Amino acid sequence: MFLTSLSRATSVCALMAATTLALAPVAHAQSAGNGGWFVPKTAHPDVSAPAHPVTRRVPVEAPADEQGGDDQAQPTQPQTPPVLPLPPIPTPPSIPKAAPPPAAVIGIINVQGVMQLSSANQEIQQTLGARRDRLAQAVQREEAAWRGEQQKLQAQARTLTSDQIQLRERHLQERRAKDQRDFGNQARIIQEAAQVAFHQIERELEEGNGIIAQVAASHSMNLIMHGEQVVLHVGGQDITEEVAMRLNKVLPHVFIPDDGVDPEQLAKSGKMPTTADEERLMHQAPAPQEAAASQPSAQPDSVLRQHP
Repeated sequence: MFLTSLSRATSVCALMAATTLALAPVAHAQSAGNGGWFVPKTAHPDVSAPAHPVTRRVPVEAPADEQGGDDQAQPTQPQTPPVLPLPPIPTPPSIPKAAPPPAAVIGIINVQGVMQLSSANQEIQQTLGARRDRLAQAVQREEAAWRGEQQKLQAQARTLTSDQIQLRERHLQERRAKDQRDFGNQARIIQEAAQVAFHQIERELEEGNGIIAQVAASHSMNLIMHGEQVVLHVGGQDITEEVAMRLNKVLPHVFIPDDGVDPEQLAKSGKMPTTADEERLMHQAPAPQEAAASQPSAQPDSVLRQHP
């Protein structure tokens, strides 16, 4: 009984609190003249009307073409596509039947695997990688020196005149611009030296009767596909290692322009050395006894690159 009474009391309190909260906004509309409650007519419930559920209609937005007035409300007529001229075209002549192509004998090659096994490619990576590292270190040193000068100028700004500050700032900007030109030019030279070196390997592999064509012909293969394009193949179709071994015998190293030598200027000079020139000079080199007796040649390092 006690619990039932307590529950009823709690329900009554909750109902009174909800009624108070519902009537609270209306209390602000109290009139000071008559002391009564001013309730708008729309807020008065219609006691004469029978209670029935209120049905709410959700307004449906009119299409965009019907919202602009009577002129836009009318449906638009479908446009007829224009008739374009169709000039006559020649009828291709029939082609006589030819012999069918030979059956495909497929070979697989992984060019990336060939480059990893190439001694010439390893030499390129080692030589040009060292040049890139030295250039990166030079850029870092110059960057640190430039920032040091900038901080020094900020520390001395109170003791310098405005003209002196502008002059030193202009010198720092000119130094910055010169560094960007110099380092950018050095990076270009390294990049172009890499292109010169890698193109030699590429031409040896692919151009004309290259190594890939020779190895394929030795196995009577007439269709060579990249290994990345093949999902399944048998072991005898992969010629990657054979091509790499052949490449190391034919082209164990490539010509790499010396450090600081601009490949563009070297190409314009018409004296671009090749590995064939180097091999020819090596075969024409005198015997060790004769070489020791004779004076060394004064050939510059930029002409031929000595390889171990």
